[in-house]
Amino acid sequence: MEYSTCYCPNKQCPWYGIRGFGRHLVRRGADRGIPRLMCTVCEGTFSVRHGTTYFNVRGEERITTIAMRALAEGNSLRGTGRIVGADKDTICDWLDKAGRHCRAVTAYLFDNLHISECQLDELWSFVRKKEAHLTPAEKVLALYGDAWVWIAFAPEWRLVPAFVVGKRVQENADLLIERLKAVSCGFIPFFTSDQLPHYPNALLAGYGVPEIIIQVPGKRGPKPKPKLLPPPGLHYAQVVKHRQRGRVIEVTTKVVFGSEEAIQARLAASHVSKTINTSFVERNNLTCRQCNGRLSRKVLSFSKDLTWLEKHLWLSLAYYHFVLPHRSLAQRLPTPQPTRGSGSLKKWRPVTPAMAAGLTDHIWTMEQLLSYRVPPDFREALE
Repeated sequence: MEYSTCYCPNKQCPWYGIRGFGRHLVRRGADRGIPRLMCTVCEGTFSVRHGTTYFNVRGEERITTIAMRALAEGNSLRGTGRIVGADKDTICDWLDKAGRHCRAVTAYLFDNLHISECQLDELWSFVRKKEAHLTPAEKVLALYGDAWVWIAFAPEWRLVPAFVVGKRVQENADLLIERLKAVSCGFIPFFTSDQLPHYPNALLAGYGVPEIIIQVPGKRGPKPKPKLLPPPGLHYAQVVKHRQRGRVIEVTTKVVFGSEEAIQARLAASHVSKTINTSFVERNNLTCRQCNGRLSRKVLSFSKDLTWLEKHLWLSLAYYHFVLPHRSLAQRLPTPQPTRGSGSLKKWRPVTPAMAAGLTDHIWTMEQLLSYRVPPDFREALE
């Protein structure tokens, strides 16, 4: 357990939320084998697990860590329970805590990202039952049917800066761009997507500027509502797939916002894309299905509730960003390093998406992810 990020949880303490183990925080015994700390300012004691996934979890941290890692590697709830010898409801309780914690960690660290290129796509899944199997009453009550995971993907870092879970409607497309803007530095990326009509409207809603309307003197009637126009820095292109009998027979591209010359200039400056494509986000869809059993096809581990699908996504994506090295991001070492035994020299340095984006400087362990303490004010504002 990491002690350096501990803080006093007493809101009445003048040092509330300030990290400082060894300064105003010292060890003060243990409770059921779990160490406790004391704040020398307010003299209050608290568990060392406060602010982590392990808080109010009975049992060993190692068991909880193994269970959450198994879920992040694509296992089901019941399968994970059988692996660690715990009940399904216990695993659900741990997943609830881990999902909320990973959401706070991701939201806290994903800030002011300079995203130069962004690919947009939707990943199909379903909750409870497929849309075609819903009764009329279930459709009226929205219980639930097809659920889409809207993903914004930064191919340069193999990072998912924003996602939305919900129906395939315009409101969720707008929310995806809104969440993407919330974690970016204000720079407008070069966008690519498929031909879904929701994306142009969402990009205009997020980045568009209202047109200037000159009121004609003496003209009667209400003042016209200004339309949103794409700013000069917004460049967006679509990948158009032509199908025949359900098979793709041709792939073309279409420029929606910006000029052909401006988009070619963005492609020339890109470190990963030389043509208009959605290959990176589509490959990431496969990774999402591999790392999240709820998104796998023809299995019994599909979600029965929308909120649990989102919690599991926060866990699996945090694991993907901070813990799991990405093979395509590996960096060649300047000089090969020896390994244990008589094996060949190590030539590559493993890199995670969070390391590629400059958010961390090392590969996290699962325990580090689950025990990273977010400042309490930020966590409370997020909830």
